[in-house]
Amino acid sequence: MERPSPVEDWEVLLENENEDDQPGRDVIIMFAVFFEGGLAPLSLFLGWWLGHNPLAQFGWTATDALWGVLAAVPLVLLFLLTLRWPVGPLRQIKTFCEDEFIPLLAGSSWSDMALIALSAGVGEEMLFRGVLQSSLEAWLGIGWGLLAASLLFGLLHPISMPYIVVAAVVGLYLGGAFVLTGNLLTVMVTHSLYDFALMFYLLRYHYRGGPINPIHPLDPDANIDD
Repeated sequence: MERPSPVEDWEVLLENENEDDQPGRDVIIMFAVFFEGGLAPLSLFLGWWLGHNPLAQFGWTATDALWGVLAAVPLVLLFLLTLRWPVGPLRQIKTFCEDEFIPLLAGSSWSDMALIALSAGVGEEMLFRGVLQSSLEAWLGIGWGLLAASLLFGLLHPISMPYIVVAAVVGLYLGGAFVLTGNLLTVMVTHSLYDFALMFYLLRYHYRGGPINPIHPLDPDANIDD
């Protein structure tokens, strides 16, 4: 019996692929929102257990909210520079964005992006700054507590080693802003705006011109040994 050609193998693979087995965009968005937002009640429980209510240093003040907006600008610029001119290991971050992040959230609406960004900004900041950093600073002092919380923030984003390092630097930046303002609202605004800007740039601007990872058809007359 004649062995199927690579083209026939690929056609069979496409025919057998069951799209129903792949999670839809709505499911992915819902999972992201519930996962990130679920960190808020988790932080309330941990805060009660550790004796550091994450909302004890939260206040609705326009000044601190404005500082949060301004503080987001350097983070967004850092992200844009990383994608525009990736150096050395930072190329892994760009590759992750292109190969994993964009296909996962492609087609997300403005409300989807805003909901994910807000959930991450509120949930992660309540946990990392409101509970963990506050607790570590009480045990180790402000300096060491800030460093320890930032390192933990990086380690809990284990996408790749360069991403861990960048996340730790971002955690240090957010933690420093929290120390300076003393208001969790500031870092919530900064984190949310940063995440929204990241998704907007990737999904609506930088890669809007063409398909992502397009699959080119094989030439049946081509010699696959070349």
